[in-house]
Amino acid sequence: MRHGKKFNHLGRKVGHRKALLKNLSISLIEHKRINTTLAKAKALRLFVEPILTKSKDSSTHSQRVVFSYLQNKEAIKELFGTIAPKIADRPGGYLRIIKTGFRKGDAAEMAMIELVDFNETYTGGKSAKTGTAKRSRRGGKKSGAAGAVATATAATATAAVVADEEE
Repeated sequence: MRHGKKFNHLGRKVGHRKALLKNLSISLIEHKRINTTLAKAKALRLFVEPILTKSKDSSTHSQRVVFSYLQNKEAIKELFGTIAPKIADRPGGYLRIIKTGFRKGDAAEMAMIELVDFNETYTGGKSAKTGTAKRSRRGGKKSGAAGAVATATAATATAAVVADEEE
């Protein structure tokens, strides 16, 4: 019985599924973005994100552990050489899945899975986060000249209302 087992078997036996996820992850690491079915993309995210977390520590042990998953020297060089430094300060969520419609032949739902830090459209061409970005809150306090203008406008409106009441 399979009570409580939520792992997607993708219609394959264990060996075939491991080989599929290994090949998809190697392609994802080399190309930074791949197109596949939505079910495979979701299974790949569960497979690759722990590997990316292990790659943030550049020790020999972590390289050997990651190599035991991938078995590809070029992918390991790419992962520890270019990807790991970019994702070093990210606390998780290294991959993004974007649905791209349905495949024409069998109407399978397709998706694009990509590394978050390597998409120039979403990052705005910035390779790393800048600490000078201003965060804003809804209903937060006013700052700078805009706050002074808003305060002055409120004060004159209040004075006008008080003057009207006195007359």
